Amino acid sequence: MVQNLSKVVAQDKNFLNIINGRRVPALSQETITVLCPSDGLAFATIPAGNADDVDRAVGAAREAFDHGPWSRMPAVDRGRLLTRLGQLIEQHGDELAALESRDTGKPIRQGRADVVAAMRYYEFYGGAGDKIHGDTIPFLDGYTALTLREPHGVVAGIIPWNYPMQIMARVVGAALAMGNTLVIKPAEDASLSTIRIGELAMEAGFPDGVLNVITGYGREAGAALSSHPDIDYVTFTGSPATGTAIQQAAATNNRGVTMELGGKSPQIVFADADIEKALPVLVNAIIQNGGQTCSAGSRILIERPIYEEVAAALGERFDKLVAGPHDADLDLGAMINPAQKRRVENYVAAAAETGIDVVGRGSIDINAPVAGFYVAPVLFGAVDPSAIIAQEEVFGPVLSLFAFDSELDAIRLANSTEYGLVAGLWTKDGARQHRVAKRVRAGQVFVNAYGAGGGIELPFGGFKKSGHGREKGFEALYDMSATKTIIFRHD
Repeated sequence: MVQNLSKVVAQDKNFLNIINGRRVPALSQETITVLCPSDGLAFATIPAGNADDVDRAVGAAREAFDHGPWSRMPAVDRGRLLTRLGQLIEQHGDELAALESRDTGKPIRQGRADVVAAMRYYEFYGGAGDKIHGDTIPFLDGYTALTLREPHGVVAGIIPWNYPMQIMARVVGAALAMGNTLVIKPAEDASLSTIRIGELAMEAGFPDGVLNVITGYGREAGAALSSHPDIDYVTFTGSPATGTAIQQAAATNNRGVTMELGGKSPQIVFADADIEKALPVLVNAIIQNGGQTCSAGSRILIERPIYEEVAAALGERFDKLVAGPHDADLDLGAMINPAQKRRVENYVAAAAETGIDVVGRGSIDINAPVAGFYVAPVLFGAVDPSAIIAQEEVFGPVLSLFAFDSELDAIRLANSTEYGLVAGLWTKDGARQHRVAKRVRAGQVFVNAYGAGGGIELPFGGFKKSGHGREKGFEALYDMSATKTIIFRHD
């Protein structure tokens, strides 16, 4: 698989934007150097797009929507093209997994899992677009009233660096299934799989201008895209601070937005839980993708009678975790860039300085390149719920433990942060499962499980600071369309 990637990079180290069905450089001819998080070395370049490139891409998408065949194409035909794109992703799966792994630093098995999830998105939305129906509404005598779901128009998809292939797929699948055209702006730290899939969309036969991919810095290309007057809707996944800026930019044009803005997700472990079943899930939920996951289970709330037992068991598992290069396929890879590495290290140092106990700590592989962006996973115990490490999203392999005394206490702790994205609940008590799941403020609640392998069919989004709107499943198709009401008078 790595050999396959080396061939790809050798043939084309200079990746290009996809605008109006063509591969093009930035108008300025400027580029951004791509670093591999595993070793800190440059291995490719991407265009450093700016407002002029954004205007070019949005213009192509606008032309394709207003005058091209896409928005008037039968939904079943749009779906067939999406399905075809999913098939091409499957055919190029080894290449894409290796590219994603090298670009983000995640272990190669996670790159493979991202390919599978991306394929499922295109498969799901390839068959979903013609399943969205309007309604007939009882109205006055002599009238017939009905509703239609219509595309917004040109959608801007601003996607993050942690799961670029997956998040691109959920945006592209839902937006295009409903007849929108798209401009995708990936994060400058991880753009390569997004560009490659844009190329595969051209091969699949999407009309020119329907799917455009433009790279560049967020402060330039991202800001220009979110504030562009010809964008009809914006979807964004990332930090709350950037989400606020994007919403303010979109508001200048009174455009709608979908925002997925991270989390501080709890997992609640009651004394009657199946601990052996829970332990590997609790660990994986924080080390997957090096903890650089919006839905990472970064807080574990443990009922006091079993706190010491569970903390010790988790500590043993953490002590055995190893971070290393993406192609070594260890427990976790590197952080995405030096800034993220420093950010996580600063949180860990600050927690240690305040006297919070370290219950377990993993290691960095002795063969890992010294220039790689590695952080060893850390488990903190008996954390004060008001501590910074308990309240802020670290976005790294850092897990905090808390004890609780009652069901109400557990719910209070679970809801004690500004976030509300995902929660986990471990108990055999069926009544408690329902009570707690309903009272925890989170967009998704897993009972005796956590995570769903992409959860393609499951609506995903948060409460509070975690954002608004929903992606995945049929709910995303509603977000990517608007209701039109038509009233006929026929008396």
